Amino acid sequence: MSYGKRIDTLCSLLAPCKTFADVGCDHGYCSEYMLKNGLCERAILSDVSKGSLAKAESLLSPYLRSGKAISVLGDGFFGVPKDTEQVLIAGMGGSEIIHILSHEEHGFMPARFVFQPMHDAEKLRRYIHENGGYIVRDFTFFDGKYYEVIVGGAKKGGGQVCDEICLKPYTDAEYEFGRENLARMGEAFVSRMKKLVKNLDKYLSEPSISEENRAELQRRKQRLEGVLQGEIK
Repeated sequence: MSYGKRIDTLCSLLAPCKTFADVGCDHGYCSEYMLKNGLCERAILSDVSKGSLAKAESLLSPYLRSGKAISVLGDGFFGVPKDTEQVLIAGMGGSEIIHILSHEEHGFMPARFVFQPMHDAEKLRRYIHENGGYIVRDFTFFDGKYYEVIVGGAKKGGGQVCDEICLKPYTDAEYEFGRENLARMGEAFVSRMKKLVKNLDKYLSEPSISEENRAELQRRKQRLEGVLQGEIK
């Protein structure tokens, strides 16, 4: 069964586990993938929206009846046990994901996670490393728009092996663009960088922008071109 490229990509990054939580589950497709394929013993469906949670509950009603899934109406990690082995948070801003992880009462760094921030990915990468987490995958993919995904876990009690490369400190460029993107220069990442450069050229062609703004845009363009040329790591 295919759910579309975005959801299929996220599902492909999920690992077998005992307990799985889909925070902001919306339709519940990723939980269905985990349960149907026997990749988790129990799934937690969580959403702050009653309507979204109802969609997931309808899709996964047999698993809810059997006790293999539970649904939680609440914000962030409300109702999600801190020993949950694997957590997916997709379709939220990076700052919103940070808010969930850092919540005074309910927040925690999952043993294993798959995060798909819609923006502020750099802030999220830095937060993960500064708060007991590590990153093993970090790349851009395209499905009608560009998406970034970050896979990792907690350094203590993590659900996967973190090798020497993963433990190596990130550079500022790797925080900004993603380590895997800079190392592999995948098609979606390169396409996104070229699009950003093209947009900057458009802005720079406007005669009305101030010299200060023009200089800043030019610096940004040079940085992106440096990334494309492999000069910025």
